[in-house]
Amino acid sequence: MLHKTIKYCSQCGSTGVKAMVPAGDTHPRPTCQSCGHVVYQNPTIIAGCIIEHQGKFLLGKRAVEPMVGKWSIPAGFMENGETVEQAATREVLEETGAEVEVLGPYSIFSVPHMNQVYIIFRARFIDFIMPFGEETSEIEFVDKSQVPWSELTYPAINQILTRYINEDGHGQFGLYMGCFEQGLVHPFVTVNQRN
Repeated sequence: MLHKTIKYCSQCGSTGVKAMVPAGDTHPRPTCQSCGHVVYQNPTIIAGCIIEHQGKFLLGKRAVEPMVGKWSIPAGFMENGETVEQAATREVLEETGAEVEVLGPYSIFSVPHMNQVYIIFRARFIDFIMPFGEETSEIEFVDKSQVPWSELTYPAINQILTRYINEDGHGQFGLYMGCFEQGLVHPFVTVNQRN
């Protein structure tokens, strides 16, 4: 999925929008043939957290599509005007009602065919400060023996949790980068120690 189809120019209303490489650029962009306005469609960032508490981590069951009824770590789309850490903690609050402290980055995972980048942090649970939101039907702290592996939302979440559980016993966590197309997640550097 390279670009969304654009039928009308947002600047002049013309229907003459077509994909072309603007002068000085390297990629085809939706470009208005009437006024020259160029639309830059860039990947979206999904931010979230693995929330640690007393040897367990917090999962939420999705109440909305996609993947309704499946379990995941809390994560969602970053909004304009916030840092990626703020996006992650806001998503945690909205989806679980939990206040957390970000401990450090854990995984950066690209999904080019969906134009998305997932940035996942490790975080420490502080307290539940409000009810969880409408996107979640249930929340639960689970340990490694309780993970509903066959009921997780996406393969990337499975990979992230598998890696986290394997590292948790050592008390030292890496920072990982990967790509959906290659199906690989490569360790970048070991940076996080248990707090």
